[in-house]
Amino acid sequence: MSRKAATVALTALAPISWGSTYFVTTEFLPPDRPLLTGLLRALPAGLLLLALTRKLPQGAWWWKSAVLGALNIGAFFPLLFLAAYRLPGGVAAVVGSVGPLFVVGLAALLLGDKPTVKALLTAIAAAFGVSLVVLKAGAALDTIGVVAGLLSSLSMSAGTVFTKRWGRPEGVGALALTGWQLTAGGLIILPVAFLIEGAPPALTGTNLAGYAYLAFGNTAISYFLWFRGIERLSASSVTLLGPLSPITAAVIGWAALGQALGPVQLAGMVLAFGATLFAQMGPRTPKKAKGESPKVEVESFSSAEKNGQEVSMDLEGSAVRR
Repeated sequence: MSRKAATVALTALAPISWGSTYFVTTEFLPPDRPLLTGLLRALPAGLLLLALTRKLPQGAWWWKSAVLGALNIGAFFPLLFLAAYRLPGGVAAVVGSVGPLFVVGLAALLLGDKPTVKALLTAIAAAFGVSLVVLKAGAALDTIGVVAGLLSSLSMSAGTVFTKRWGRPEGVGALALTGWQLTAGGLIILPVAFLIEGAPPALTGTNLAGYAYLAFGNTAISYFLWFRGIERLSASSVTLLGPLSPITAAVIGWAALGQALGPVQLAGMVLAFGATLFAQMGPRTPKKAKGESPKVEVESFSSAEKNGQEVSMDLEGSAVRR
């Protein structure tokens, strides 16, 4: 397996894990506590990673971490849960599946990545496939829910692109950067959760097990893999792994909750999964001409600070993408 294929496979574990969130929330957690769930997903995971890495932001990275934490966690979670409560699950998933289109536009604006026909078509195909999987006939629309869903998708998309643009500080690993963002995002959710939902209810052992899984497996590990993937892959490639989340949720619903999967849903899965795979296929490496000197392997990622530039870069052979 090539280095890129291994990176794609590891990054894909994040949206696959996020696809289990609905099942864990409905089967293990107390009802009607979306903000508490967001808080207990983010803050304990962030504090654990801070304790493990023992690194705090320095200089400009205090505000950069706060911005990334707000976009990827602090604003994303509440808006996502608001959309989920105001819209049927299928509609919320379809609204969220437009994220790759937001990333394509933001990457062109902030990273100078020219939109390609491939990126646009695969993003549209993935969104259409997701709609076939989850959208029910006669699903109701709610203006506030739709706006919240679009804003949550825009927030996560902007967080993905800014994570790519800023890279990370010299000498700081992806684990520490993940901890900074989760902690900042959790601290943003904390006062909102207590103001809107009040004090948390008494928690059972089942509740605690569910929260532990969400905080550590579903959030700490998954977001580490996600941010690591953003460093090593293009922004559009990473975000087009997102459809794996609703596909996973549909499979878990069928296997664990007895939810039906008909021919239309299966066709949608094939389309969305095919678009996800197609998005990861890069141009074929040209064969080395006879007598040509071998190319030197280059690290796939270097931080913005290390390059002395404002944006981080993917280095694949001699091609530089910003």
